[in-house]
Amino acid sequence: MQSAGKITLASDAPGHSLFLLGNEAIARGAIEAGVQVFAAYPGTPSSEISETLINLSRELNIYAEWSVNEKVAFELAYGACISGVRSMTAMKMVGLNVAHDSFTSAAYMGTAAGMLLVNADDPGIWSSQNEQDNRLIAEQAYVPILEPSSVQEAKDMAAHAFELSEQFGQIFMLRSVTRISHARGDVKLGIINRDRKGGEFKKEPRFSCLPVQARKNHLVMNERFSKIKEFVEKLPYNLMKPVQGARLGIIAAGISYSYATEALRWLGLEERVPILKIGTPHPLPEKMVRQLISSVPEVLVIEELEPFVENHVKIIAQEAGIQVKIRGKDLVPITNELSTRLVAEAIGRASGAALPINYAAIDKTVADTASILPARPPTLCAGCPHRASFYAINVATRKVKKELGEKVLTGDIGCYTLGYNPPLNSFNLMCCMGGGFGLANGVARGQSGPVIGHLGDSTFFHSGITPMIDAVFNNTRVTFVILDNSATAMTGFQPHPGTPGNNLAAIKPEDLARACNVKFVEVVNPFDVPATVAVLEKALRFNGPSLIVMRGLCEILAQRDRRARGEKIKSIHIDREACNDCKLCLNSLGCPALVLEGDRVVIDSSQCSGCGVCSFVCPSGAIVGEGG
Repeated sequence: MQSAGKITLASDAPGHSLFLLGNEAIARGAIEAGVQVFAAYPGTPSSEISETLINLSRELNIYAEWSVNEKVAFELAYGACISGVRSMTAMKMVGLNVAHDSFTSAAYMGTAAGMLLVNADDPGIWSSQNEQDNRLIAEQAYVPILEPSSVQEAKDMAAHAFELSEQFGQIFMLRSVTRISHARGDVKLGIINRDRKGGEFKKEPRFSCLPVQARKNHLVMNERFSKIKEFVEKLPYNLMKPVQGARLGIIAAGISYSYATEALRWLGLEERVPILKIGTPHPLPEKMVRQLISSVPEVLVIEELEPFVENHVKIIAQEAGIQVKIRGKDLVPITNELSTRLVAEAIGRASGAALPINYAAIDKTVADTASILPARPPTLCAGCPHRASFYAINVATRKVKKELGEKVLTGDIGCYTLGYNPPLNSFNLMCCMGGGFGLANGVARGQSGPVIGHLGDSTFFHSGITPMIDAVFNNTRVTFVILDNSATAMTGFQPHPGTPGNNLAAIKPEDLARACNVKFVEVVNPFDVPATVAVLEKALRFNGPSLIVMRGLCEILAQRDRRARGEKIKSIHIDREACNDCKLCLNSLGCPALVLEGDRVVIDSSQCSGCGVCSFVCPSGAIVGEGG
């Protein structure tokens, strides 16, 4: 038996516990199940699942990769699954939009070995562009859902899902949310399945989605799902706590169950209100639902985001002829994350119980202090190459405005999204991954002035290549900018095909662009502001699609490199005699290293990276470096 001090995520130490992040627990569940193939594209709040499995892949003999996008990741995992090896993919909820085409067809075809898709929803939109509830997508695809209420259950469900997938021949989805993925808890470990089967693809008609076969697959999928529907009644993740003679019952799904049980304790109702814990929101354990709604005159359904369970409970009640008042989104918010407070308030309104805490006083204190607290919107790091790029874009478009007209800037998903706020105002339109280029193509068909679409290096490989080709094919006059900082920086510096240090030589976006017949392709160093502005002016005047790669290493990576080499940061200071206090540097760049002391701008040396972009901005030459 291993000692507790040596136990890791890769340890075969059943019965021992580790204090794990929810995503680490999910990864551990897959390890215990004997997953052999894993693929994913980074996306918060799911990324740590991938990092854990990729970091442990050699030790555990697992094939694990960062894929170029979620569709590629899903197809790789599914291809492995139908070749007879257990596989998994993980993605945030908008990532499933990218993989949706393959996902729905694969659900028709079924599995040959266990396959789990981990979907991390983001209630509250902490790091996403929308708040979609992917239980709806799973329902449309006839894919059963496991939804954990705790970090421990996330591990247990992930481990069990492969067995269930093989038992029923269907892909399973584990629906996590941010407060599961990024919570921590003690997790009791199980036995690791170290069996590594050799895969073999067995040719079957069901694996070709021709219309004649898809019709047959659809019928078989319905039969599979009917069996799953019966089986969920036996799963331990659905749990009933009955109470005789109660007036109110509660049905709670996933993390909402944890909020509900805590809220009941707050309210002193723990022994007076029956509660049905839902671990399989799709399909629901209908017998258990009927049992609860038959025992009380009123039911409160608690779940995050859409009234998914609520609507199904109403259907069950109507079909069974059960007279019960079903409440849900009339008391529970349909947007944002839930909390113990919000759930307690909903239960209090339904039951008449008083809250034990005077939240009105707390809310008043928060409101009274909010006005005196400074706004702290997230911003680009000091020394970020994207700040230099956006400043250069603003200068270049001002210079050609009289000649070419008003600019439109289309943006994308990444660190550079932080340039949206003043003073950089980096984009007017932003939608989704790859939309920085795709939307630019459309805007250029209705906009007379210059259109600049930008995205990052990782996003270019994810979904920027096809809209670039479309611009070439249709000769669209648009300027594409790739903000290349040599990292998938926003989600944790995961590698992509363009990052240096890959097993093979990095693929350069400019080479791809030239191979795709883009006639105007230039690579610039954004920290050389005058040269970047000059190239931008040429690109904006070019009659056709143009592409500029603005390549500058992410400042966080640059700091690591400097520390490794023992280099010091270049010292930048303001010559007080030359400075006329115009504050143009502060108002044009918004760099956190430029701060006000009284009425004067100074450089905070603790934040300054020495990039020197501010020296290009200063009209009086007052910002100088070492020896300047």
